[in-house]
Amino acid sequence: MRALDKEILRLALPSILANLTVPLVGMVDIAIAGHLDTSAAALIGGISVGALMFDMLYWNFGFLRAGTGGMTAQAYGRGDAAGCAANLRRGVRTAFLLSLLLLAVQWPFEQLIFLFVHCSEEVKALAITYFRIRIWAAPATLSLMAIRGWFVGMQDTFSSMLTDVVVNAGNILASLVLALGMPGTGFRGIGYAGIAWGTVIAQYSGLLLAAAILLCKYRSTLQQKAKEEAFPLSAYFRINRDLFIRSLCLLSVYLAYTALAARQGDLLLAMCSVMMKLMMLFSYFTDGFAFAGEALTGRFVGSHEPHRIEEATRRTFLWSMGVGLVFVGIYAVFGIPLFRMMTSDGAVVEAARAYIPWLALIPLLGCPAFTWDGIYIGATATREMRDSNLGCVAAFFMTWWIGGLFVPQAGTARVHLLFAAYYAHLLFRSLYQTIRYKKAVLER
Repeated sequence: MRALDKEILRLALPSILANLTVPLVGMVDIAIAGHLDTSAAALIGGISVGALMFDMLYWNFGFLRAGTGGMTAQAYGRGDAAGCAANLRRGVRTAFLLSLLLLAVQWPFEQLIFLFVHCSEEVKALAITYFRIRIWAAPATLSLMAIRGWFVGMQDTFSSMLTDVVVNAGNILASLVLALGMPGTGFRGIGYAGIAWGTVIAQYSGLLLAAAILLCKYRSTLQQKAKEEAFPLSAYFRINRDLFIRSLCLLSVYLAYTALAARQGDLLLAMCSVMMKLMMLFSYFTDGFAFAGEALTGRFVGSHEPHRIEEATRRTFLWSMGVGLVFVGIYAVFGIPLFRMMTSDGAVVEAARAYIPWLALIPLLGCPAFTWDGIYIGATATREMRDSNLGCVAAFFMTWWIGGLFVPQAGTARVHLLFAAYYAHLLFRSLYQTIRYKKAVLER
């Protein structure tokens, strides 16, 4: 095996392992809510809506991880320890200020969300309870985004993985104990609120671990005097602005997908929701190689080695697309069994049969799009990323609008059109970044 392949696997595998712990948290939270003594349906609904609120909130701040990671990887590549330290300080400082802003605007945000999310008053009250507790984890959550990005930039995905695993495992354990109690101790738990408090405790536990890693492993790096000119403040804000716009674009596509699916009735909405979960399953693996591409590209941009950028890009794509082809086979053969694992509703499973080809082929478009994202982040080619995502939003809605002129307003054909629009957004991202690669990345 080539040395570069070994390096890619060293960087990718910890991220993949960390990603696999992510869905467990949501599953356990729902399972805990389902085993409390009161109305399980309302509690599960409250958890689901509350989690959706945080998905919509934190998605917009993904630039904290991506921007910090890309800039740090370049500083690492040019041997600029002071620049690495400066990027961490900037990232954490920005995260802390943004978290204070979130705490200040939590009530208006809460009211805004329920203008668009419609649910029963009971579910709404439970979701608000969950939100008002978990929002106090914002300083830890946003700071961890920046720190994990910094670890990736330092070519240290193991520390990032360790932090993720501690957060996710701690979340499961703390939520179980606080919600359901601890047998043999007399502590009977605090019920539903314990699920949210478990998340808060887990986030701050992860932050403490990350701080310990920084102090023990990177003390000498962090003591370096910053050379702010490496990435001036104007460039820092430009990069993060572009990444923020990118996040808004992606969020608009996913929200539009859900809203348009909801127009097709409860059955097809349920099927489309499960389909999206399964469509994203392969990304838990592909994202590991995207992180590896980010770390290596940034490092080689910083060390001014375009030939190594090309080699790293080529090898990263080989690994990523290899994973994608494996998932094409998994989806094609096990698509319906996977649906049965996600829901026991036979009608939803039967409704999915007509759309399995869309599921089976999604890795062929998703893997290039996600892998390019990592490479462009490493090169801090954020303007091109922003433009590709503005274009992919246009591709999604144009496909939906033009197709809508020829298919009925409801029914199976409309759902096929929805999946075609989702494919169109991925296709545009992949093609645009492929075309711009030489100028945006290699010639930086």
